[in-house]
Amino acid sequence: MSTITKSAVLSKEAPAPSPLMSQGVICNGMVYCSGSLGIDPKTNEFVEGDTQALRNLENVLRAAGSDLSRVVKVNIFLSSMNHYTKMNEAYGKIFHHDVKPCRTCVPVPELPLGAELEIELTAHL
Repeated sequence: MSTITKSAVLSKEAPAPSPLMSQGVICNGMVYCSGSLGIDPKTNEFVEGDTQALRNLENVLRAAGSDLSRVVKVNIFLSSMNHYTKMNEAYGKIFHHDVKPCRTCVPVPELPLGAELEIELTAHL
């Protein structure tokens, strides 16, 4: 039986993870990123607009040796479907590649720190 190796990814250009998780994990040629909120890593404050969470994830991917063009799956959690249109506008600016990632977008009753959205994704190296 082969041994599966995995390694943690840490970017100082993204908000620090809690001690209970990694920002990302590399395993079998893939990068699995934890959920990201729209928080500026320098100020630890929420940023207006819907692109900061994706920018944080972009920085985690870079630290892993990947980038947004290699994303294969995105999961988006919204505190209200009222944010769906605004989120789609920001998402379209980021994911403009020929092959778009698979995506799930679901409303949830509440997100950490009162966030409007949380995004997690998976990319290949």
